[in-house]
Amino acid sequence: MSENNKYLQESVQPSGLVKFLSAVFYAGSSFLITVVNKTVLTTFRFPSSMCLGLGQMITTIVVLYIAKVSKTIQFQDCDRGVLLKIFPLPLLYVGNHLTGLASTKKLSLPMFTVLRKFTILMTMILEIYILRKTFPKRLVYSIVTIVLGAMVAASSDLAFDLEGYTLILLNDVFTAASSVYTKKKLCTEGLGKYGVLFYNALIIVIPTFLASAFTGDLHKAVAFESWVQTTFIFCFLLSCFMGFVLMYSIVLCSHYNSALTTTVVGAVKNVAVAYIGIFVGGDYLFSWTNFIGLSICMSGGLMYSYLTFNDNPSGNSTQGTKELKIQVT
Repeated sequence: MSENNKYLQESVQPSGLVKFLSAVFYAGSSFLITVVNKTVLTTFRFPSSMCLGLGQMITTIVVLYIAKVSKTIQFQDCDRGVLLKIFPLPLLYVGNHLTGLASTKKLSLPMFTVLRKFTILMTMILEIYILRKTFPKRLVYSIVTIVLGAMVAASSDLAFDLEGYTLILLNDVFTAASSVYTKKKLCTEGLGKYGVLFYNALIIVIPTFLASAFTGDLHKAVAFESWVQTTFIFCFLLSCFMGFVLMYSIVLCSHYNSALTTTVVGAVKNVAVAYIGIFVGGDYLFSWTNFIGLSICMSGGLMYSYLTFNDNPSGNSTQGTKELKIQVT
């Protein structure tokens, strides 16, 4: 119960501006790394997304270790208790990564997009059961609007695939659980946001390295012929650094906001990218059904953002009302 009280106290401290800026930072970082990763994996045809992720983890470890040694940041030293404190985040991260890759291959892009939106509902449910939160009806309606819009957008490309549906729903569960437990671990004494980032990457990096070696991805990455190109090396290193920035922005957004807000921000960012794709890029196939669905999605996201970032707790509220206010943040 004391941990829950500590969580509630920490969640009311940041101002609305800080919460909003952390969400914008996450959305911007997510968009930029999408562009950089697409350049590395598509334009330069780098053969291993797993090795690219490995580079991002190593960058995270190196940057945070140097910052810790130089006394720029502080977090708990490694000991036997760290694994228990960080568990089950590493397992959830690995499960999220594996099911995400597998489901991408099994489903069409529209169906992948709509089923990924169920992550938002699952995050809300897990916050209720794990973080003991409650949600006002207006916020629930905005979440339902986002999911409904995604379903409308994909309704013209419905194709049932039992294996694909199973994988993507498992991916939703892993993503939602990872978001909620990240929020919970941020309140763990000694870890903080830097400790969560560092030890999560440190625990994952060895299994990822072994997996890439076992599958042959590591050999393909080492033998990649564009390592002699300065432009490719720059883009690869930029992707590694942006991977660290993205992971930091996720933790920062979860620290100042709720896990649900972080998930919604990611979903709204994807809808915004789809809107941009209508006018830029030339690979978007326009249809009124898809456009209307995207618009419904965006309206739900804007509604959620308005309710979240314009919420001002009142000192004269009842205890039940305070609980609703706190959870929105």
